Amino acid sequence: MSRFMARLQGWAGVLKRDVMALWFCTRHPATPWWLRLLTLAIVAYALSPIDLIPDFIPVLGYLDDLLLLPLGIWLVLRLMPTRVLAESRDQARAWEARRAARPTSRAGAVAIVLIWLLGAALAGYWLLGRERP
Repeated sequence: MSRFMARLQGWAGVLKRDVMALWFCTRHPATPWWLRLLTLAIVAYALSPIDLIPDFIPVLGYLDDLLLLPLGIWLVLRLMPTRVLAESRDQARAWEARRAARPTSRAGAVAIVLIWLLGAALAGYWLLGRERP
């Protein structure tokens, strides 16, 4: 069991470093604009203190953390130009060596709150806006 936990901790460390590398990619001038937007959305969500699907919801609560977010990170890592990714990974390693505080994404938190509000408004419109027989 300890071998499994060690592998899991190693994977979590790589994922954390990759999120930081992608954060640096969003600031790199050679990142294409469309990829910068996609990367920014994924990094904002990864660094957001609020989850789109709260963790207390059984099964679905961890779906975004265990499946959606890693898939998004994987996709962006595959699309990122090699030179940009290499330079950004170097910056992420330097950041990690300094033990600097991990940034948080207020924009990601605001976006998630707005998505929840929009969903609540649509649900209210659907439930209350229907004609009653």
